[in-house]
Amino acid sequence: MSVSLSDIQEARDRISDKTVVRQTPIETSRALEEETGAEIRLKMEHLQKTGSFKTRGAYNKLKRITDSGCEATEAIAASAGNHAQGVALAATKTGLDSTIVMPKNAPQAKIDATAGYGADVKLHGYNFQEAMNHAQSIAGSDAVFVHAYDDEDIVAGQGTVGLEILDQVPKIDTVIVPVGGGGLIGGIATAIGELSPETRIVGVQAHGAATVPESLQKGKPCAIDEVRTIADGIATGGISRLTYELIDEYVDEVVTVSDTEISESLLFLLERTKQMVEGAGATTVAAVRSEQLDVRDETVVPLLSGGNLSMTDLQTVLTHGLTYRGQLIRLRVHIVDEPGKMAQISEMIAHHDANIRDVRHERSVKDLNVGEAYLHFRIETSGTAHSDRIVDSIRNLGYSVTRVS
Repeated sequence: MSVSLSDIQEARDRISDKTVVRQTPIETSRALEEETGAEIRLKMEHLQKTGSFKTRGAYNKLKRITDSGCEATEAIAASAGNHAQGVALAATKTGLDSTIVMPKNAPQAKIDATAGYGADVKLHGYNFQEAMNHAQSIAGSDAVFVHAYDDEDIVAGQGTVGLEILDQVPKIDTVIVPVGGGGLIGGIATAIGELSPETRIVGVQAHGAATVPESLQKGKPCAIDEVRTIADGIATGGISRLTYELIDEYVDEVVTVSDTEISESLLFLLERTKQMVEGAGATTVAAVRSEQLDVRDETVVPLLSGGNLSMTDLQTVLTHGLTYRGQLIRLRVHIVDEPGKMAQISEMIAHHDANIRDVRHERSVKDLNVGEAYLHFRIETSGTAHSDRIVDSIRNLGYSVTRVS
């Protein structure tokens, strides 16, 4: 199993139907350029149909199969969301039925979107591997199983992103790509590695889903049993032999980023570029903003791979990001439980032009004496310095204050 440049070029011709796969734009970001000292060219693959690059590989595979006269009637796949939508759309466009197995904890927005593209969605297990095992067990003889990354046609389809990047930005120093199962970076790295070998290819994984560094160290694909990251689009827990070999041959460097860095970069993209991406898509921006990569004076293309962020996930990321910035804080204030205490502290907070989201009393705690209480405030501020001034002012009133977060 392997993928060549010619496979990717053939895939580009095969998926040229713009009602299925569109060429996504390249956009600059002055804010990122000022922060990094590099020329930044964001590849906006989150604007792809279905909201991610996954449509490319799925359509390439199913179009090749149906064009060859294969008598398959159904496509079956397992996915946490983006691959599911890509396969569902590709199957509908090529005249196939589709059954997609998704984990029970998959975002409801992705489940609904997959069904909306024409798939019969079945929920099984609580992670990608459990969904994968079930999908493979129900695949009949008339079905085509569409693997998310361990498939040459899938990798070749994803590699068309690399051809587009070279067409749009002819002289590139570094391309940064998120890594889950490795299909996307395997295809992009093959295309760019063959046509522009001087370009550095950097892969990015979330700390809680990082399998590639260990795989490269041990010389074989390695997996982890427990995956923990907000970037569910790259939470595969492993790569395949096919993608490992392409990464080993063409990828220059793999870095990892934390969920805090991912959520902060997602907020950065929302505020400074007006683009909403999901966790996996924000990993490349997290990498370019980190101290792990030196990109000063380079032309850099971070790939925004997907934009299917549910409102629940957005709320979680916003809360995490605002807390990290010090713009959302929780304070515990020790008081004598008498009338007027809450009003006095609330007035002090208002005096600093901060907003109290909520406040609650806590009286039944072992370390409190009779007649004492804790007041728990959740407060919106403009940042760390503003928060510090509020805490100092409450202490100056004679209260003991603990900053919970």
